[in-house]
Amino acid sequence: MSKADKAKELFEGGCNCCQAVFCAFLDENKMSMEDALRLSAGFGGGFGRLREVCGAVSGMTMVLSNNFASTDPNDHEKKAALYKLIQEAAGKFREENGSIICRELLGLSESVSSPVPEKRTGEYYKKRPCAELVHCAASIAEKYLEKSE
Repeated sequence: MSKADKAKELFEGGCNCCQAVFCAFLDENKMSMEDALRLSAGFGGGFGRLREVCGAVSGMTMVLSNNFASTDPNDHEKKAALYKLIQEAAGKFREENGSIICRELLGLSESVSSPVPEKRTGEYYKKRPCAELVHCAASIAEKYLEKSE
């Protein structure tokens, strides 16, 4: 199963968009499912349902950071290379989906919504493109990881 398919499955199983993408890469992230779920939990719904940067894009950024960032905060070359990579990946996501902003992807006019997540029902999945956005973000991350091997 591809990481993108795994991410979609995780989302459809109840993970938020960021958790689904980040947790699809557990082997590469070298952490437990519990730690990965906890670390990525607040980024769902465009950062705590603020509807800002899409949680799937945040999850993709976390995966790429975990695999390509330097542990030296003063390594400006590696920092610049990572930022370039993130901008490229986010650009690919934007090309495919029209935006990286949650509310724009969902067609919402308000930037802030209730902090209470919606129940995951058949109707929820019909009106939300999130499962496909999660698949897209994980697919982009997967391609970058494959290139680096």
